[in-house]
Amino acid sequence: MKKTLLWTTAAMIAAGATITTVNSQQNEMSFFITSAGSGNGASLGGLAGADAHCQSLAEAAGSRGKTWRAYLSAHATDSSPAINARDRIGFGPWYNVNGVEVATNLNNLHGPSNNLTKQTALTENGDVVNGRGDSPNQHDILTGSTLDGRTVDDGSNHTCNNWTSSGSGSAHVGHFDRTGGGQNPTSWNSAHGSRGCSQEDLVGTGGNGYFYCFAID
Repeated sequence: MKKTLLWTTAAMIAAGATITTVNSQQNEMSFFITSAGSGNGASLGGLAGADAHCQSLAEAAGSRGKTWRAYLSAHATDSSPAINARDRIGFGPWYNVNGVEVATNLNNLHGPSNNLTKQTALTENGDVVNGRGDSPNQHDILTGSTLDGRTVDDGSNHTCNNWTSSGSGSAHVGHFDRTGGGQNPTSWNSAHGSRGCSQEDLVGTGGNGYFYCFAID
């Protein structure tokens, strides 16, 4: 009887460990705010450079086997069509470093019921980013996007020359803490434009050159 009980207990422990492992794997980090920007304002080396930055930060934080993409839109050029941020990041669901789901799918991410807040939109290291009311305020997150995650097509450039300029221009930004000023102050991805593309201008507007990263697999 005791031997049977021991075997049963061991089996239950093993099953529990397996479930925990599966859940841990399913809820691995697949979203974060960069803990550092390029250091050169909105000049990120284009989309490819921004993606590489996401990949590097994620792997340094221990992420393995995932492909990372920056949540950034890019305007059309003579040689390439417009690229929408929402089309670059997979289909979800997405979890922060603590395994908390921030969005179920693309519609949820771009809708009013996503779970992006100051407490959940963490860096790859699990840190809370300074928001409105903190010193310094760094809640402006580069996106170049509309509320639904597409390029801002009004005849102006909202991506600092497709993320290659640290001089003149502007970058559309969101507020990760869902508060502040601008046309859409509570939007995580489309609150207002920056005053310029330099590091000084991004800081002066209320940011630090950070952007969102999502795992696509």
